[in-house]
Amino acid sequence: MKLIITGGPPSVGKTSLLIHVIKHLKKQKQRCSVVKLDCLTAKDDEQYKRQGIKAIVGLSTYICPDHYLASNLERITRYGIKEKADYLFIESAGLCNRCSPHLKNNLSITVLDMLSGIRAPQKVGPLLKSADVVVLTRGDMISQAEREVFRTEISRINRRAKLLEVNGLTGQNSQLLARLISQAQSFDSTVPLHLRFPMPGAVCSFCLGEQRAGETYASGNVKLMDLPGISSKLEGSID
Repeated sequence: MKLIITGGPPSVGKTSLLIHVIKHLKKQKQRCSVVKLDCLTAKDDEQYKRQGIKAIVGLSTYICPDHYLASNLERITRYGIKEKADYLFIESAGLCNRCSPHLKNNLSITVLDMLSGIRAPQKVGPLLKSADVVVLTRGDMISQAEREVFRTEISRINRRAKLLEVNGLTGQNSQLLARLISQAQSFDSTVPLHLRFPMPGAVCSFCLGEQRAGETYASGNVKLMDLPGISSKLEGSID
């Protein structure tokens, strides 16, 4: 089995992209399964199933989706082995841009929307920096010059990643991505799973359900902004 993790901001075309890729792999008689992880709701499994692709959904609800993924990775890989999948795709919601679902020793794909602006790559963080392949969607809706600038910004952050422009609607260039995926190394269940980048500290009173906002009610792992002329209530009064 080959384990492929795909992450990216919401609505960049991850599901459409994977459907095109899996169609190419199925033509080669490869068994593919998808695990989609999201926050509150997701109907992507229905979209996969309409294309004859086996897919299940996991919802993190009140937990950070990338923390939810990291906690469930072993169970997900066991599911893929049980299903006798040749390829197990994990599609992560990936929301805060501070986390990265990518694992060492497994092919990692990040999907970005070229309509998001030339400064968008600087905001994505570890999700982009740790990727093996960066797939760019909606490039047909901007000029060649804008595409070149966007690609340059990505290369400044991650020089080793392969850059591919894929049309999520038509599937143009998805065959090239499918070929890269087919060359990925196989998943080794005897090797411990290691994230490529540490998760952020996220244990505070708000994580535990506190709804009253403000530093007065913040405890645990808390970081306060440094604002000119404003001191912490815990240290003294406002200047």
